[in-house]
Amino acid sequence: MSFWEATITIGGLALITLLTRGFFILPRREMPIPGWLREGLRYAPIGALAAVVTPEIVMTQGQLIHTWQDARLFGAATATAWYVWRGDMLGTIVAGTAGMLIFRLGLGW
Repeated sequence: MSFWEATITIGGLALITLLTRGFFILPRREMPIPGWLREGLRYAPIGALAAVVTPEIVMTQGQLIHTWQDARLFGAATATAWYVWRGDMLGTIVAGTAGMLIFRLGLGW
Protein backbone atom coordinates (compact mmCIF):
# COMPACT_ATOMS: atom_id res chain seq x y z
CA MET A 1 0.00 0.00 0.00
CA SER A 2 1.44 3.35 -1.00
CA PHE A 3 1.70 6.42 1.23
CA TRP A 4 -1.31 8.09 -0.40
CA GLU A 5 -3.47 4.99 -0.21
CA ALA A 6 -2.69 4.69 3.50
CA THR A 7 -3.40 8.40 4.04
CA ILE A 8 -6.74 8.22 2.23
CA THR A 9 -7.68 5.05 4.12
CA ILE A 10 -6.88 6.58 7.52
CA GLY A 11 -8.68 9.80 6.61
CA GLY A 12 -11.72 7.87 5.41
CA LEU A 13 -11.86 5.78 8.58
CA ALA A 14 -11.57 8.93 10.70
CA LEU A 15 -14.43 10.55 8.75
CA ILE A 16 -16.64 7.46 9.08
CA THR A 17 -15.93 7.34 12.82
CA LEU A 18 -16.74 11.02 13.22
CA LEU A 19 -20.00 10.70 11.29
CA THR A 20 -21.24 7.56 13.04
CA ARG A 21 -20.29 8.59 16.58
CA GLY A 22 -20.35 12.35 16.33
CA PHE A 23 -24.06 12.82 15.80
CA PHE A 24 -24.53 12.26 19.55
CA ILE A 25 -22.15 15.14 20.30
CA LEU A 26 -22.93 17.60 17.52
CA PRO A 27 -26.59 18.57 18.24
CA ARG A 28 -26.98 21.87 20.06
CA ARG A 29 -29.84 20.64 22.22
CA GLU A 30 -30.18 17.47 24.23
CA MET A 31 -31.91 14.63 22.45
CA PRO A 32 -34.89 13.26 24.38
CA ILE A 33 -34.29 9.74 25.64
CA PRO A 34 -37.10 7.69 27.19
CA GLY A 35 -36.68 6.90 30.87
CA TRP A 36 -36.62 3.14 30.30
CA LEU A 37 -33.74 3.51 27.81
CA ARG A 38 -31.80 5.82 30.14
CA GLU A 39 -32.24 3.28 32.96
CA GLY A 40 -31.13 0.43 30.71
CA LEU A 41 -28.02 2.28 29.56
CA ARG A 42 -26.84 2.42 33.17
CA TYR A 43 -26.20 -1.33 32.98
CA ALA A 44 -24.40 -1.37 29.62
CA PRO A 45 -20.83 -1.09 31.00
CA ILE A 46 -21.25 -3.97 33.46
CA GLY A 47 -22.88 -6.06 30.74
CA ALA A 48 -19.96 -5.41 28.38
CA LEU A 49 -17.47 -6.26 31.12
CA ALA A 50 -19.26 -9.52 31.90
CA ALA A 51 -19.32 -10.39 28.19
CA VAL A 52 -15.54 -9.99 28.01
CA VAL A 53 -14.53 -11.58 31.34
CA THR A 54 -16.88 -14.59 31.52
CA PRO A 55 -15.49 -16.44 28.47
CA GLU A 56 -11.96 -15.97 29.88
CA ILE A 57 -13.04 -17.72 33.08
CA VAL A 58 -15.02 -20.66 31.68
CA MET A 59 -13.22 -21.34 28.39
CA THR A 60 -9.75 -22.30 27.27
CA GLN A 61 -8.68 -22.27 23.61
CA GLY A 62 -12.29 -21.84 22.49
CA GLN A 63 -13.64 -24.83 24.43
CA LEU A 64 -15.49 -24.96 27.73
CA ILE A 65 -13.31 -26.22 30.55
CA HIS A 66 -13.98 -29.87 31.38
CA THR A 67 -12.81 -29.95 34.99
CA TRP A 68 -13.49 -27.98 38.13
CA GLN A 69 -9.75 -28.04 38.88
CA ASP A 70 -9.08 -24.74 37.15
CA ALA A 71 -7.45 -21.93 39.09
CA ARG A 72 -9.50 -19.30 37.24
CA LEU A 73 -12.74 -20.63 38.72
CA PHE A 74 -11.41 -20.39 42.25
CA GLY A 75 -9.88 -16.98 41.58
CA ALA A 76 -13.24 -15.70 40.36
CA ALA A 77 -15.00 -17.24 43.36
CA THR A 78 -12.46 -15.66 45.73
CA ALA A 79 -12.87 -12.26 44.08
CA THR A 80 -16.66 -12.51 44.23
CA ALA A 81 -16.59 -13.50 47.89
CA TRP A 82 -14.27 -10.61 48.73
CA TYR A 83 -16.50 -8.12 46.92
CA VAL A 84 -19.63 -9.38 48.68
CA TRP A 85 -17.83 -9.23 52.04
CA ARG A 86 -16.01 -5.87 51.71
CA GLY A 87 -17.28 -4.11 48.58
CA ASP A 88 -13.73 -2.91 47.82
CA MET A 89 -12.65 -2.98 44.17
CA LEU A 90 -8.88 -3.00 44.74
CA GLY A 91 -9.24 -5.72 47.37
CA THR A 92 -11.37 -7.69 44.93
CA ILE A 93 -8.62 -7.61 42.31
CA VAL A 94 -5.91 -8.53 44.81
CA ALA A 95 -7.98 -11.33 46.41
CA GLY A 96 -8.94 -12.83 43.05
CA THR A 97 -5.37 -12.74 41.79
CA ALA A 98 -4.04 -14.20 45.05
CA GLY A 99 -6.66 -16.96 45.00
CA MET A 100 -5.82 -17.87 41.44
CA LEU A 101 -2.07 -17.86 42.11
CA ILE A 102 -2.46 -20.04 45.21
CA PHE A 103 -4.28 -22.69 43.19
CA ARG A 104 -2.10 -22.35 40.10
CA LEU A 105 1.30 -22.27 41.77
CA GLY A 106 0.48 -24.10 45.00
CA LEU A 107 -1.53 -26.96 43.55
CA GLY A 108 -0.29 -26.81 39.96
CA TRP A 109 -3.72 -26.38 38.42
